[in-house]
Amino acid sequence: MTRTRLFSGIQPTGTLHIGNYLGAIANWVRLQDDHDAIYCVVDYHAITIEYDVAGYAARTLDLAAALLACGLDPKRCTLFVQSQVPQHTELAWIFNTVTPMGDLGRMTQFKDKAARNQDNINTGLFTYPVLMAADVLLYRALRVPVGEDQIQHLELAREITRKFNARFGETFPEPLPILSHAKRILGLDGQAKMSKSLGNHVAIDETRDQIWAKLRTAFTDPQRLRRADPGRPEVCNMFTLHQAFTPADQVAEIDRECRVAGIGCVDCKKRLLETLDQHLAPIRDRLDDLRKRPDDVRDVLHAGGARCRQLAAETMRIVRDRLGLLG
Repeated sequence: MTRTRLFSGIQPTGTLHIGNYLGAIANWVRLQDDHDAIYCVVDYHAITIEYDVAGYAARTLDLAAALLACGLDPKRCTLFVQSQVPQHTELAWIFNTVTPMGDLGRMTQFKDKAARNQDNINTGLFTYPVLMAADVLLYRALRVPVGEDQIQHLELAREITRKFNARFGETFPEPLPILSHAKRILGLDGQAKMSKSLGNHVAIDETRDQIWAKLRTAFTDPQRLRRADPGRPEVCNMFTLHQAFTPADQVAEIDRECRVAGIGCVDCKKRLLETLDQHLAPIRDRLDDLRKRPDDVRDVLHAGGARCRQLAAETMRIVRDRLGLLG
């Protein structure tokens, strides 16, 4: 039976943190068994904001190693780097010609990123969703694992599909989302989404001591000022992390004990440290091993790139014919 093809990508902005892992990567690992899964390190997307050029290639390779350490298996999925398949940007340029500027101006993420990067509101930032559409449609993927914050971009990709097909003939399928059911993971400050740039994250390669140093000062229930005060697990980000990493029977116990002040926030954090470290330790070990074998990681990426260039070339042959370009 032919497996449904899916596509998803992640930017090489540094080592993965547990928000990335819960929100996307753990889902990617599950999906690779039942789909023709194509996963991409989208390095062109990440250059729309200021970045460290000198260390960029190393960060790209390290992210690929982290994805493999988390459980992506090159025997069960395809992993590659966006810039190594030039047809991504070729198709994005073509899609620019059927994408209204008004649609791009309404993108919430463009408004957010423009507000945070006022000294560098570049055209790439504006047309970011067009490249994202090209990423997906270049492989004629039917499903796209995304978080809720990417739904608007995927809907634009569907609109681009409709416009292209209406103008040039039926070419691309309309991709559908596979929504992650993971809860939104706040950072350890309890104020914003977990992010490396905000320094409110736990990286997947941090040691037990490093994790504890962060958990020890992490934000909890703002109304629980004393050990004897009853807690509210539903508003505590530590409890959200317990729900993701701690066995269900222990989660239920923590819920009960917190509400009657049977355990304090420090107790709760110590329990979280245990389950978090148990979960991350094997990933840390695999990542440490892969970092010692960078050529093996490159081999995985090269093999993935070779497959994707072949798929992309076939798509672009059809697209160029639809456009009436000289063969």
